[in-house]
Amino acid sequence: MAQVGIVMGSDSDLSVMSKAAEILDEFGISYEMHIISAHREPDLFFTWAKGAEERGIKVIIAGAGMAAHLPGMCAALFPMPVIGIPMHTTSLGGRDSLYSIVQMPSGIPVATVAIGGGKNAGILAAKILAVSDADLLQRLKDYSANMAEEVAGKDARLQEQGYKNYKK
Repeated sequence: MAQVGIVMGSDSDLSVMSKAAEILDEFGISYEMHIISAHREPDLFFTWAKGAEERGIKVIIAGAGMAAHLPGMCAALFPMPVIGIPMHTTSLGGRDSLYSIVQMPSGIPVATVAIGGGKNAGILAAKILAVSDADLLQRLKDYSANMAEEVAGKDARLQEQGYKNYKK
């Protein structure tokens, strides 16, 4: 049974949303992923969002661009955490999406990651689930330790080679 619901309004969002799925795969977290337009398929969207809790979903990751209503509507219908991913847009560079997601009315919060921040949305979902899962919490701690080791290795190489000879 899926623990995370990933939803996007268009397949143009898939490249960003797949980053959330990849990190959930890395942590062994089950998810379902759908393309559902809140504007073009409102009945389907309402059924999906209202039924998420019954299906075992604990966190929803919703990506949206422009008007970015998908994350907010998920939060209005789903009683547990919703993470919004603002999508980069050609007209305003994603700022329109970001503002639409973070400017939720009082009582309907949506956690928000960076524009195009699919990977961080997946990590945040994992951290939310880790509150009640000690094994997942340990995997997150190991993930953080590995990131720190990678940075330390890059610095050691920089110190050894100098910036002029440093190769990425």
